[in-house]
Amino acid sequence: MKTTHPVTRAAFGVAALVAIALLANWLVSLTPLGNRGADFTENKVHTLSAGTRAILTELDTPVVIRYYASRNTDYMPEDLKLHMRRVDDLLKEYSSISKGKLRIDNLDPEPDTDAEDSANLDGINGQRMDDQNLFFGLAISCLDKKSVIPFIDPRDETMLEYHLSKAISDVSTPTKPKIGIMTALDLKGAPAMMPGQPPTPGWVIYQQLKQTFDVVDISMEGATIDPKVIKVLLLFHPADINPETEFTVDQYLLNGGTVVACLDAYSVAAQMTSGSKNPMMQQQPNPTTSTLPTLLPAWGVSYESAQVLADPSLATKLGGDRLGLAVLTCGKDTMPQKDNVITKDLGSVTFFLPGAFTIKGASGVTATSLIKSSAKAGFVDSMKASQLDPSLSRTMKSSGTAYDLVTHLTGTFKTAFPGGKPKPTTQGTPAPENKDAPKPAYLKESTTPGNVFLIADVDAFYDRFAYNVQNFGGQQMASPSNGNSSLLLNLLDQAVGSKYLIGARSRSAIRRPFTVVQKMEDDFNKTVGVKIEEFQTKQKDAQQKLSALQSQKSNSSDLYLSPAQEDEIKKLRQEQVDYSKKIREEEKELRRQKDKLAGKITLLNVAAMPVLVILIGLALFFKRRSATRAR
Repeated sequence: MKTTHPVTRAAFGVAALVAIALLANWLVSLTPLGNRGADFTENKVHTLSAGTRAILTELDTPVVIRYYASRNTDYMPEDLKLHMRRVDDLLKEYSSISKGKLRIDNLDPEPDTDAEDSANLDGINGQRMDDQNLFFGLAISCLDKKSVIPFIDPRDETMLEYHLSKAISDVSTPTKPKIGIMTALDLKGAPAMMPGQPPTPGWVIYQQLKQTFDVVDISMEGATIDPKVIKVLLLFHPADINPETEFTVDQYLLNGGTVVACLDAYSVAAQMTSGSKNPMMQQQPNPTTSTLPTLLPAWGVSYESAQVLADPSLATKLGGDRLGLAVLTCGKDTMPQKDNVITKDLGSVTFFLPGAFTIKGASGVTATSLIKSSAKAGFVDSMKASQLDPSLSRTMKSSGTAYDLVTHLTGTFKTAFPGGKPKPTTQGTPAPENKDAPKPAYLKESTTPGNVFLIADVDAFYDRFAYNVQNFGGQQMASPSNGNSSLLLNLLDQAVGSKYLIGARSRSAIRRPFTVVQKMEDDFNKTVGVKIEEFQTKQKDAQQKLSALQSQKSNSSDLYLSPAQEDEIKKLRQEQVDYSKKIREEEKELRRQKDKLAGKITLLNVAAMPVLVILIGLALFFKRRSATRAR
């Protein structure tokens, strides 16, 4: 019998092992286990957030994601191809976590195909690139609800998980979310008082809220609010709020509701809209100040409502070259949470005569500042600030403290009424108590972690200060004049969504800058840039001298260049050659440094793991050998 050579047997064995490994890897990739891995990157850029996982595991109705991507084309840019692979992996992980409740339909909308028709029906029209219509978008649907991401922009990769998770949460919620609005202002407007007169229009922000949410107007008299029905309670300038109503808000929060409170130290909007309900009747003016006197201290927050906040660093130039010291334009540098989805895409927000929050701290409650003043801020008289009194610039004293203008409180809240529901009042006097009536139960601590958002201004959302409003053919057209309306809409949009998205942050970017290489290039630009400037200066001087010599020649009868001119030209040419050599040497050195760094990285990537395996194998070998000798 012919025997096989040992080398041949070894080769067959190695080939069999490789084939088994490849087959096993392919089979595992088809299972949920194949999408799992360990994430050792900084900020866990390849790990889905806990909120996303909770949303996917709690799905009770199937959700379909139609993933439109032009794959069979040569015109797709390389950065989009790379981002497409990342989106592929992300959707696979979503599907794996959902345990069959999320289906991914991969479609390539080539011209004149059913996939292209489906994309058009979903409102995804593609992007024109090199005379080709390229598709790269998502349509998320559940039953009769649909949400669309028309184009997945690689520049917005940090927000993709949030937008996708929010879309899944929105379509899997069967009804439009309800928000309750409690306010001392007339946000709805009023019908015409007399024939021929136009009606009083409502606030633009109120009309926008009605387009997005199911808005429920709640009385300031303290009716019970069910958090299972009202997803978010918006307290919008709750001026003169009484203890009974504060108790209602307190119990709503402790029962799992989310509170958004827009307060004001001096509301110009309240002053301007006084008597707007019926100008023919004499009415009490709207209070210009609002606060929550019992709730805020219990939440660990103090609010300055007797004066307004001024800040020379954020002061706004107004008409007539007047300085609004208490009209604060807050840019990106005033938003400390760079990855928070509420403020991430805001350019600037303008506050008009705002109050300010100071976080004192409460047990179990965490405060996150979303927008802050500078440390140069201080409090000034409200009336003088509203009149743009120029003397405030001289008399204002900075406290050296940066105050919160928008803040987010989250955690386990305790009741602000440990003694129970306050007694009802009748014209400022407590009503007599019925001792025979049963005392209703009330909560002393929140049943689940709650959320409160605080905004130190109401005027920021008034039409005159937040929108450019125009009338076209009797129709009111409004466009945002700043980021004020986006701030409130972003905040409410997050608050009414899944509870797992409240406080969500954008992911870190997957593409990381090569900081070492960038530093090398910066150093090169500094050193070479100086030499280039020196060369250009000397070249310019030489050219000026040459022009002067040429001018002398034209004024003379000489037909040939003088020795001085020839020497100057030779000098200039020599300098050009010398500096060109130096620049080339610097560029070569930079390339050498880059190649050296790339070689080290490649060596680590290729050799580190095999070396580690060899070391572990040697350690196990010597350990087993020593154990064998011991026997």
